[in-house]
Amino acid sequence: MSQAVERRRALRKAATDAERLLWRHLRNRALNGYKFRRQYTVEPFIVDFMCLDPHLGIEIDGGGHFEEKKLISDWRRSRYLESQGYNIVRFTNVEVLFETEAVLERILHILGLLKP
Repeated sequence: MSQAVERRRALRKAATDAERLLWRHLRNRALNGYKFRRQYTVEPFIVDFMCLDPHLGIEIDGGGHFEEKKLISDWRRSRYLESQGYNIVRFTNVEVLFETEAVLERILHILGLLKP
């Protein structure tokens, strides 16, 4: 088994409450029929959630993502993924946990803008 497969499995097992909650709303085409994948690899990164049509990646950020080094790292990561043809949107754990409907509406809005 490849390292990427092992890493994705480990990330799924260690999912945050926010990731588990959002996945319940995204899995099995539950969000307007859009198919999402969880822990999707875009070398050298693993994106929390990915809708391949129309290439929307969703990242869920915990508290550690607000330190300067991590903010810079996340910015670079997002720019790289965008250079590979993916659109990236980020939400905080707090947004997902306490503003779930607003997060889902924003995802749908972005998907609508990306779909012709």
